[in-house]
Amino acid sequence: MRWATYFAVLASVLSVGLALGVSMPLVSLRLEGWGYGSFAIGVMAAMPAFGVLLGAKVSSRLASWLGTAHLMRLCLWAGAVSIGLLAILPSYPVWLVLRLMIGVILTIVFILGESWINQLVVEQWRGRLVALYGCTYALSQLSGPLLLGVLGTDHDYGFWVGVGLLTLAPLLLLGRSGAPTAESFSVTFAELWRFCRSLPAIAWAVALFAAFEAMILTLLPVYCLQQGFTAEIALAMVSTVVVGDALLQLPIGALADYLPRRTLFLSCALLLLGASLAVPLLMHTLLIWPVWVLFGASAGGLFTLSLILIGERYRDDALVRANAHVAGHRLPDRAAGGRCGQPVDQRACIAVADGGRGAGVGGAVVAPGGVWRRAARLGARG
Repeated sequence: MRWATYFAVLASVLSVGLALGVSMPLVSLRLEGWGYGSFAIGVMAAMPAFGVLLGAKVSSRLASWLGTAHLMRLCLWAGAVSIGLLAILPSYPVWLVLRLMIGVILTIVFILGESWINQLVVEQWRGRLVALYGCTYALSQLSGPLLLGVLGTDHDYGFWVGVGLLTLAPLLLLGRSGAPTAESFSVTFAELWRFCRSLPAIAWAVALFAAFEAMILTLLPVYCLQQGFTAEIALAMVSTVVVGDALLQLPIGALADYLPRRTLFLSCALLLLGASLAVPLLMHTLLIWPVWVLFGASAGGLFTLSLILIGERYRDDALVRANAHVAGHRLPDRAAGGRCGQPVDQRACIAVADGGRGAGVGGAVVAPGGVWRRAARLGARG
């Protein structure tokens, strides 16, 4: 196995997570400082979601023309330019376009990076190494706002740190090999439908995880506030879910290398269903804190295991296609800002979501049931 290449690709994708985490909250803070309301901030936060659709649509075609490694380097540098322009051109309409561009560019990076990692890893290490990617990427995004707190928000240092990270990251990929080859194709709704029909459990799990992350950043704070908790406790509960998602991926990945992966996939679906049902029952007890950890870990485990199962099944162009479909399924996640936990975006989403009492937990109860049924069929097929 090409260990140096694996860690180079991993580090380049992690630089994206840290760059987003340190720069994107600054966008919301700037808009709030300029006097824009919750709706305008929410629109800005949703722009990368449209970029996800465009990025997933063109990723394979561009990779077939330019090569996977070369395209990934170009996209990282283009991301650096886009974030730099956020600092140079402080204008709401311009920022809408730049956020759209960032969504397109970095979606391509995620598709190619995840495909490259899954192509590189050997089967006996696949669970641990894919889980290491998921865990460290989540932690890199979580570290971004902390770094921004150290840098301060009065100046544009957060933007320029993001520029520096994305400028240096492509250098790690110079001379690296083992990237998957790709043929020219475009992700359409018909392609997405075929993917869903061929791998229904994985498609459902990815869509659930996207909705889960969107719900964590939007409806869960509202639900906690409506249950009588303070804003600080509500955000602490959100953070507990996210930390559970991030830190427990490695144990789940390790188990995936020793236990039947489809059985583990089914177990995560059942655990998520149980945790979802336990939330309203244990909401006002101390037991809710370990429930939040299991809630995050089981949902994150479904996504990690989905990536593992895709890597186990596909290679080269088929692998890039599958990851492009995964990116298309993660539209709600990107619309809500991913794992960054941007505080101002959360307030914007709370303003929009107010009135959806308990909708997040209700959806979290229904959706794992769909995954469980499909996972049971997946396990039955071997």
